[in-house]
Amino acid sequence: MKTENGTSSSLQNPAPKAGSFQFHNKGSILFLSISFIVFLLILFIKADLVLLSFRSLYTATMLFFSAPEALKEIFTSEILEFWTGAIYLIAIPLSLVLVARKQLRNIAVEKRQPEKAEPSLGKISCRAFMRQTIALYASAVIFILYSLAFLAPFIAPFSPYDQQDFLVTAYQPPFARLNALVLKQPKTLIIPLQTGNGRTVQLANSLISDFQKLKTRNEPNSVRFVNEYRIDGENVIYRQGIRTKTIAMNELAGSGKKGAEAVSNQQPDFVVTRTFVFGTDQYGRDILSRVIYGSKISLSIGFLVVLISVTLGTIIGVSSGYFGGWIDAVMMRIVDILIAFPALFLILIIIATFGNSIYLIVITLSFTGWMGVARIVRSQVLSLKEQEFILAAKSLGLSHMRIIFRHLAPNTLTPVIIAATLRIGSIILTEAGLSFLGLGVQPPTPSWGNIINEGRDSLLNYWWISTFPGIAILTTVVCFNLIGDGVRDALDPRMRG
Repeated sequence: MKTENGTSSSLQNPAPKAGSFQFHNKGSILFLSISFIVFLLILFIKADLVLLSFRSLYTATMLFFSAPEALKEIFTSEILEFWTGAIYLIAIPLSLVLVARKQLRNIAVEKRQPEKAEPSLGKISCRAFMRQTIALYASAVIFILYSLAFLAPFIAPFSPYDQQDFLVTAYQPPFARLNALVLKQPKTLIIPLQTGNGRTVQLANSLISDFQKLKTRNEPNSVRFVNEYRIDGENVIYRQGIRTKTIAMNELAGSGKKGAEAVSNQQPDFVVTRTFVFGTDQYGRDILSRVIYGSKISLSIGFLVVLISVTLGTIIGVSSGYFGGWIDAVMMRIVDILIAFPALFLILIIIATFGNSIYLIVITLSFTGWMGVARIVRSQVLSLKEQEFILAAKSLGLSHMRIIFRHLAPNTLTPVIIAATLRIGSIILTEAGLSFLGLGVQPPTPSWGNIINEGRDSLLNYWWISTFPGIAILTTVVCFNLIGDGVRDALDPRMRG
């Protein structure tokens, strides 16, 4: 397009846009570099657990092909969390390196020769999203939250289920530091090894040994938290609450001497100090560990529910809008009925009838949240199917499935993506509300909603129990809404300017 001066309008004022784009490129590279360093630090600090996770994964794979029944007897879901976390801890740094390399290459190419060809719609939308500073910050926060969820077994300081000496640890404020005696007694019950010879028995025993170490986080000795202690000869006298007890030195994991690491603290080697960053609840469980593990439940449910509901809504919306007739009439009447019926009451009826579990919550929320997506997609298809490229595809004799999946569905993705990003936050709020009412994830499995419920009766005196999971919910929902707004502005040509 020419202006009155005869110059091309697309070439006017190129410097601000190029500078802004380069600024965001440099900011993204900085974020990728920091994330890469943090992942490497976690990998270095938790190298023993990561190696154990991969070794147990290899052993379990071998056992699966040789004796799947033996693996079924040993396998637990807790070990699957370590496998997922170890794979994530390796895959993300490699992905960050590839993304950073591509960013640097793009910057170098743009410096050598400016882009002359017309960029694709995807690149235009990506650049428009990169100019949404607030949405980028929100995306970084969501990346951190999902990383915490995947890496929970490696970064959580305690197990979320440990009710450890609640006479001492209950209702401890944030950043409380407590001393604990390290006992020779194992932390958990030792799983007995199988007897016999053969490859299967060797694999099973190796897997049991690795599972035991992973479950105890490579800290096999149990600890006993104390308010205070003193050494009296061959005994240690300690106090837990109002109780004073005595334990022999030979029952502790140490000689009682002050090692090199304990000289500065003037503590014997059988005493360790633990810090509860977010405090503890009424059972002495660490709030930080429960919030980290609770993020797995809330974020996973939000993602799975949106994935299922958006997929179902897109299929029904495309089918209804494309075929029309009685198919459209029947489907839209079903949508009208389900929209008119209060979703919360329907969820409560299903949970009361079939019981409550994580899988039932996912299915229930998925099948009560697809109607809005279906109506959005249907309206898009009704306008698209009368356009020239669809009529040309029909005249060429293309099948209905080919027209739907190659032409109609891709052109309806813009409103679907916007609806999906905006809906994740509401799903997380719904799940938290159900868990708060006792109808969602059941204790002791941690979820942000049931952690808030556990602290509601002592909110004034022990505010930290409900405050930190509440902040996590607020942060997650706000960030997803900001990302949804950024995606909407990036995909809408009128908002891109």
